[in-house]
Amino acid sequence: MNISLVIPLLNEQESLPELSKWIEKVMTSHNFSYEVLFIDDGSTDASWQTILDLQKSNSNIKGIKFLRNYGKSQALHAGFAKALGDVVITMDADLQDSPDEIPELYDLVQNQGFDLISGWKKKRYDSVVFKNIPSKLLNWAARRISGVELNEFNCGLKAYKNVVIKNIEVSGEMHRYIPVLAKNGGFSKIGEKIVIHQARKYGASKFGIDRFVNGFLDLITIWFISKFGKRPMHFFGLLGSLMFFIGFILTVYLGIDKLFIHKTARLITNRPEFYIALTTMIIGTQLFLAGFLGEIILRTKSNEERYKIEEIV
Repeated sequence: MNISLVIPLLNEQESLPELSKWIEKVMTSHNFSYEVLFIDDGSTDASWQTILDLQKSNSNIKGIKFLRNYGKSQALHAGFAKALGDVVITMDADLQDSPDEIPELYDLVQNQGFDLISGWKKKRYDSVVFKNIPSKLLNWAARRISGVELNEFNCGLKAYKNVVIKNIEVSGEMHRYIPVLAKNGGFSKIGEKIVIHQARKYGASKFGIDRFVNGFLDLITIWFISKFGKRPMHFFGLLGSLMFFIGFILTVYLGIDKLFIHKTARLITNRPEFYIALTTMIIGTQLFLAGFLGEIILRTKSNEERYKIEEIV
């Protein structure tokens, strides 16, 4: 199979018929063998019934329905697990991503050797103040922290080699940084393509300004996990040992000063240095224990089921 399209959605019943026809037109004109995986992430409208109706007329359409809303990352994870195509392309279901981009994305991955191609919506139809500017700041921070030189990390339109999506773990809200996950997984041939961004035709955006705050926190998380995820003691243990050592040296100094230098001076407990030393030793011990517990959890954790599927067609 040439292409698997993985399309997560939430309450997009109006756009699904038009999107399906558009995809079918593009695939047929280029003679692609394909599948469309719609992942219904807990829609409360008639999105799932629409998928069932579309599947009756087009056997290339498949669907996964979650019991409730688990988030875009979990939807992508479920779709990636089922994808069979040599090239896997993700896109949003709101018609803001154009299926006409599919042939070029496929060519870049399949014939030009890229592991991953990320879309760049250079010209956007979103709010400048509430979406464009925060997005630019977040992308700048992502480039600086990750070292992946992309203008836009969070574009839903991306293309991957099948081996990439089978070897990265998309969890939490890490869908924003799949290129970073791919790089950390050893897939270095990452490129970018300018894609058309279309104004939303139906419904309203499912994302608010809070996604940028969450995005920045996720970026810090992904940096930490990539550096110390397999060895938490290297971070917490080192930092804890350093703080404990500083507190211990200060305590020794206070003891020597009181016992041998200024014997009649004020009590040690009346000196602020004593409390600084005590605090740094306590915090150092806690950080060391955090690293130790992290190592134990890492070695004993079991894989948890992150979402529950109600139905697959």
